[in-house]
Amino acid sequence: MNLERLLEEKALEKSGTGPKIDVIRNVSHLRQKREAARSSGKRVALVPTMGALHNGHLALVRAAARHAQEVYVSIYVNPTQFGVNEDLDSYPKTWHQDLIQLQQLNHSMEGQEQFIGKVTTIFNPTTNVMYPGLPPTSELHGYGSFINITPLANVLEGAARPVFFRGVATVVMKLLNLVQPDEVVFGQKDIQQVLIIKRMIEDFHINTQLFVAPTEREHDGLAMSSRNVYLGDRRRRIANIIYKAMQASQMAWSKGKRSRRELLGPALGVAESIQNTQRALPPSERAGFEVDYVSLADPTTLEEIQSVDEERGAILSAAVVMQPVEEPQSGEYLGLGRGLTPVRLIDNRIYGQHKVFPYEDSRRSLEQLSDSRAARNPSVSSTAVNAPTKPEFHSATTS
Repeated sequence: MNLERLLEEKALEKSGTGPKIDVIRNVSHLRQKREAARSSGKRVALVPTMGALHNGHLALVRAAARHAQEVYVSIYVNPTQFGVNEDLDSYPKTWHQDLIQLQQLNHSMEGQEQFIGKVTTIFNPTTNVMYPGLPPTSELHGYGSFINITPLANVLEGAARPVFFRGVATVVMKLLNLVQPDEVVFGQKDIQQVLIIKRMIEDFHINTQLFVAPTEREHDGLAMSSRNVYLGDRRRRIANIIYKAMQASQMAWSKGKRSRRELLGPALGVAESIQNTQRALPPSERAGFEVDYVSLADPTTLEEIQSVDEERGAILSAAVVMQPVEEPQSGEYLGLGRGLTPVRLIDNRIYGQHKVFPYEDSRRSLEQLSDSRAARNPSVSSTAVNAPTKPEFHSATTS
C-alpha cells in the first residue's frame, strides 16, 4: 500500500462507520465501475468539484442522492480554467478533509427516505489522465483540444477571465465522456457556467440531464465558495456586498419595478454606500474592493436587457473583487494567502418565471431565502442608472 492510499484509509477511518468510498484515479477502473452500475440498473449522478469542499458542495451531493443510487464526485483542480496570472498554485487543497466530509455525509444520509443513493466513487485524476495529449495551456491562443461555447463564454465572467469557460467546458466534457452519468449537478451560484454547460449538452447531444441546485449561503447571505477562505476577518466583514445590493434590487422588484434603471439603480447605490464607508476608514481598517460588473441579462443568451418580461424572466448577476489587505495589523487574521490574494466574488438572482432549475427544491427563490438572512431595508442611493447594452461596470475602488 503506497503512502497516498494509506493516508486515504486513515482519513476515511476518522469519518465513522459505513461502506468506504472508492477512490479512483485511472480511466479503466472508472469505466469498469460505471459499467457495473449500468448493468445493475443503477442511476449515476456526477457532481464535478475542484475540492476544498464546503456546505455548498455537500448540498449538491445531497441533491444528487435524491435522484440517483450512485453519486460520483470528481475532485480535480483543472489548470485550463485558470489564466496565466491567476491563482492556480494557491488554490485551496484539502484532500483528506474532503474525504472525511463525503464519508460523514454518506453516514448522515443513511436511513433517510428522501435519499435513494450515496457517494460511491471519488474520481481524483491527475492532469496526465485528464489531458493525455499536449500539456494543457492557460494562454488564450495556446495549443490544445478545447471546447468553446460562444458567445455565452465571452461576456460577464468570460470578459474578465478569457480562458475560464473554455477550460470549464473542456473539463466538464471530458468528465461527461468518462463517467457518462445519467445526470450532472451544478449550483446556481455559478449561473453563467450552468448556462454554458446546458448549451454544451444540447449542442453536442450529450445523453446526460443537467440539474441545478440553489445557492448555499452563510448566515449573512454571502454565497459559499471555496475561495472565501482567502478573505480573512477584515474582508469577510463586508464580503456580502453583492447580497446586500441584490436585496435592494429585490425590494424594487417586489414593488413592481421592471426596468433596468429601476432594478440596477438600488443595487449600485448600495455598493456605492459601502464603498464610501470603507473609503472613510484608515488603511489599517478598511477593506478595498472593486465592482467588476452588475448585469441584468436574458436568461438564455445573457444579452443585456432594458426591462424584464416576467414570462421570459431575467438574471441579475454581479462580480466583486476584494483587494489585498492594506496595512495588516499584528494578530489580524488575514485568511489563506496572508491577505495578499485578490478574491473574486460572484452571485446572482433570478427574476420572473423562467425555469432554470429542474429540481423541485431548487425552485425556492433567493427572495424567500433572503428574508431571514440579511437586513430587509438596506440603504438605497438615488444613483441613476442608464440603460446601456452592456453590463454596468462600476469601479468602486476603496484602496
